[in-house]
Amino acid sequence: MPITADCHLHSAFSGDSNTPMEEMILQGIRQGLSTLCFTEHNDFDYPEYPDLPPDYFLLNTDSYLYDLARFREKYADRIRLLFGVELGLQPDTMRANAVYAKSHEFDFIIGSSHVCHGMDPYYPGFFDRQTKESAIGEYFESILENILKFSNFDVYGHLDYVVRYAPGKEEGYAYENYRDILDRILKLLLEKGKGIELNTGGLKSGMREMHPHTEILRRYRELGGEIITVGSDSHDTRFIAAQFDRASEVLAACGFRYYCLFEKRVPEFHRL
Repeated sequence: MPITADCHLHSAFSGDSNTPMEEMILQGIRQGLSTLCFTEHNDFDYPEYPDLPPDYFLLNTDSYLYDLARFREKYADRIRLLFGVELGLQPDTMRANAVYAKSHEFDFIIGSSHVCHGMDPYYPGFFDRQTKESAIGEYFESILENILKFSNFDVYGHLDYVVRYAPGKEEGYAYENYRDILDRILKLLLEKGKGIELNTGGLKSGMREMHPHTEILRRYRELGGEIITVGSDSHDTRFIAAQFDRASEVLAACGFRYYCLFEKRVPEFHRL
């Protein structure tokens, strides 16, 4: 069965997208998708960078929900639209995130790490301070710290996002190099009943694999993980459901029989 639900999308309500939500929806319909889940960015205390305006990743959630509700009604007979958010997690924002997560009746919450100890790996300065290996390790340590302190999310997004922007990208990167910390992360997610995301977004930036790498997906499944959503992380119409055929093949090869989507924070399992 093809994967027909894209569970990680950003429209113009996210600071890093200029694409109107309706354009995204119409493209999803043209592609024959059954479900789109918008997961607009909300990152409290995102670092100040000279090229970004203030509050770049703070979401106007009421405006976002208003438009989503309008389009839900308009396209109700053509596609299912779900109300999600991608929360940027940091240890110092846990209280703000806890309040925010309860402020609306979200269908789906992705917990993500865009900032590691005050820096976004997207910017070169993150890797200028230390070796590539230690920078990646620091990023994984920060994820574990976040999961220990915060639980109100459904899946952790793009677990190895840091590799997308590392010098040489995946060169020299492997699960075995970080087995201890990655196993601690995966086991803690399972203890808390949380899933992970298979994110195809890295492929468009030149990566050979999706997030997380196949070895991590396989390990998650070996440990008993079953909750996995699939998202393109698309910020425009070009990449909606991009490489989902490949995602389905990778998941099946790792032993998954189902992928998930969430409505009202409850997972639905769909056969691959």
